[in-house]
Amino acid sequence: MNRNADPASPDALSLNESARDELTRRGGEPDSASSPGVALSEEAWRARLPPERYEVLRREGTERPFSSPLYEEHRAGRFLCAGCGEELFTSRMKYDSGTGWPSFFEVPAGRLETRVDRKLFMPRTEYHCARCGGHQGHVFDDPGSPSGKRYCNNGLALRFVPDGEPGR
Repeated sequence: MNRNADPASPDALSLNESARDELTRRGGEPDSASSPGVALSEEAWRARLPPERYEVLRREGTERPFSSPLYEEHRAGRFLCAGCGEELFTSRMKYDSGTGWPSFFEVPAGRLETRVDRKLFMPRTEYHCARCGGHQGHVFDDPGSPSGKRYCNNGLALRFVPDGEPGR
């Protein structure tokens, strides 16, 4: 499978009942309504994604702060899941949190699913794309954001599409 193929192309995707199944298999309990999702075997994900994106999206890795070009992305447009092409955020939802990762203060309803992440010394809320289960980042309380929440996203988990350009 072509690693540079459009994530939403029909030959790249296999639809299942829901991406919730994959998230639950990996030990989480999604908290949003079920929607049709993308389900690929880990072998298919590995073939489809470059290694660094696979590490973040499928193995819940974290990129280094300030390493993503999307941290400095200020054009009008949409931020899509790099795994499946689902629109997760718009540039209107982005703000400069100073953390070194692309950060958003608002999420379109039904696009993300969350679970508690207990991998570090304290529990955190992790979020995933509701369509493909791809790991995006963590959500934190942030009094400096317009909503009081900061969705701290890995840039490798996103693909930016400027306004006026087609894309999913």
